Amino acid sequence: MEGLKIENVVASSSMERNLDLEEASRVLDGSEYDPEKFPGLVYRVSEPKTAILLFTSGKVVCTGGKTVEEARTSVNKVKTLLNERGIETAEDIDVTVQNIVASYGLGADLNLNSVAITLGLERVEYEPEQFPGLVYRLRESDVVLLLFGSGNMVCTGAKEIRDLEEAVDHIKDELKGAGLIH
Repeated sequence: MEGLKIENVVASSSMERNLDLEEASRVLDGSEYDPEKFPGLVYRVSEPKTAILLFTSGKVVCTGGKTVEEARTSVNKVKTLLNERGIETAEDIDVTVQNIVASYGLGADLNLNSVAITLGLERVEYEPEQFPGLVYRLRESDVVLLLFGSGNMVCTGAKEIRDLEEAVDHIKDELKGAGLIH
């Protein structure tokens, strides 16, 4: 969908073995591990530019990717590095998308008070004294949209890009049908 910009793909995986994070921090150059501040090891992959969090349980979280493939590539790069440097992991690991965050511009300013009234209070949270955006929860989807007076939106909660596209189409249709955008 034109104008939909993926900002972050968060994915999880497992090395299917417990990891010695002290040892991993020694073999992964530039990694950060301070268990008193955070229970995981942080390793930044330069290409694609992502951050990998490794936990003692073998669980892995990848954040910062702009595509699902970048997340998969980053997790597999770290798996390969660990194996090459003497830390065994599972042969094949699955990478599961947990959340895709995207932005989208509607191309028109929004009167958020009117939007809140029109879309119905059961699906809308809008407290401008607390937060300048309106939170809109779709009925049939896990996607949550944050709408701003500028007409910009942040879309979160999707596991597939198709879910984001459907959510954006849905809100555009609702706003056009109510005469709030043209």
